[in-house]
Parts: sequence; structure tokens; C-alpha cells
Amino acid sequence: MTPITEVEGRRLALSNLDKVLYSATGFTKGEMLHYYASTAEALLPHLRNRPVSFLRFPDGPDGQRFFAKNVPPGTPDWVDTADVPRSEGNIRQIVVNDLATLMWAGNLVTEFHTPQWQADAPAVADRLVLDLDPGDPATIVECCRAGLWLRERLRADGLHAYAKTSGSKGLHLLCALEPTPSEDVTAYAKKLAQEAEAELPGLVVHRMTRSLRPGKVFVDFSQNAAAKTTATPYTLRARREPTVSTPVTWEEVEECDDPAQLVFLAADIAPRLQRQGDLLGPLTDPGQAHPLPHD
Repeated sequence: MTPITEVEGRRLALSNLDKVLYSATGFTKGEMLHYYASTAEALLPHLRNRPVSFLRFPDGPDGQRFFAKNVPPGTPDWVDTADVPRSEGNIRQIVVNDLATLMWAGNLVTEFHTPQWQADAPAVADRLVLDLDPGDPATIVECCRAGLWLRERLRADGLHAYAKTSGSKGLHLLCALEPTPSEDVTAYAKKLAQEAEAELPGLVVHRMTRSLRPGKVFVDFSQNAAAKTTATPYTLRARREPTVSTPVTWEEVEECDDPAQLVFLAADIAPRLQRQGDLLGPLTDPGQAHPLPHD
């Protein structure tokens, strides 16, 4: 029998709670749902009013994975959805605005990915993101070095950067923006990536070409494009272990000399939130937003 639970007045069927999702650690689906419930206060503001793309992995990260944007069949009628313009025609996507929806989505076994814009203003970004992706043998250590240069470069343009781990191998930098067309943000981010490569030619590349990337950090500016999404802060990732895309302090970035220092698992997040609160909280405060600089 599938247990039925009530969350904020909504009845939810939560299935296979004992199923081991992450075989390396024995982390179960029930633990995954507990993780999302216990971090909801920090996670939900980063999901709210943003159409979500799900990376689903119902049999764990070693099994089949599929990226889902459309509203899944059987979605309860109380789950919020948004119309999202696409070049091939509008689609409807889930918007995770409350704990009940978060638990329903978590039950599908989900990584959460969100765009840099909100549902009521498609393609008008309120965040800038730079995804620093290391090419082997580079690691997050090299990403941190590139990230520190980019932080100062952004600061020179009046933008305050916040950092989080991707939960995979890399580092994400985020800035709160006054509403700006996504194409303008992408163009600005590309310019920054090119400047970083010019200043740090042994460390940074701005093009995705695989052959250029070994031992260097690819500064992926393209995730600012309206059609792209980035791993949401606090989402679990479909990795060998239950790693989390985790906000980090700039001190942690400065001191990182071993990739293991910036690997955070589900169990690490509640103590960090208790100690530091949501380090990315300012991103959800319109009062903290700054204009994109103009040439």
C-alpha cells in the first residue's frame, strides 16, 4: 500500500519510501523526501514563480534518467502551472510554489532546474548566472580561482556575486538583477567570460569546444539564455552520492585547495542552514537587485 500523507491540507501518495536511490550511501527515497521537507524554507524561495524542469531518476542515479519540462500526466489540479513560450509553441510547466507541491515533485525523484526569469515575465531575467565547469584534470579548485577573479570583475560593474557548488563538479556564480531581457544578460555574461579568458588564458576558456577544455575552467555564459535552466540552489543531484547544489561563503571559495572541501551531501545542509541561514537569500530580495551595466 502507498502511504497517504497530508501536507498543508493536500493529500499526497508517497511511494517506495524504503527504495535505495543512492547505492553508494544507502540513501533512500524517504530520506530524499525528508531532505526536501527539511530544507523547504530555504529552497522554496528559489523555486517560487519559476517554471521548473525536472531531471527524474526514479531508479536512482545509476538507472534511467530523463529531463522533463511538460506537466506530467496525473499532476494534481492544485499544482500550479505556467505557460512558457517556446520557439516550437507554448508549453505548460510546473511551478513549485509551496511545500505540498515540493513533496509531490520530490516523490517523482527529482533534481530541480530553473530559468533565470519568473513565470509572469518570461525571458526577462532577474538573475545572472555564470556556470564554471572544470575540464579534467581541473577541479572545483580551479573553478574557485576563476570565480574569485569574476567576483571582482562583477563588483567593478556594481554587481554582487554569490557562489554555490553545482552539486556536480563545478561552481555557480549568481547576481541579483533588476529585470533585464535575457539576451542582454547573455551578451554581458559572454563578454565577462571572454575577458576572463583574456586575463587568465592558462585557466579559463569561454567556448564549449571539448578539445579546448582539458585542465581549464569553461565559463558557461549560455545558461542566461531564456530557454536554458540551471540547477536550483539546494537541489539534490543525480550523482553517485546525494550531493547538493550548496551555497558557499567567499571564505570557503578562497580557502578551497582540495575538491573534497566543497562536496556537500544532504545531511550537511540542515546544520549549514542553522549556522548561516540561506547564503543566497539576497537573490530573492528585489531590494538587492542591481542594473546590468551598459557600455
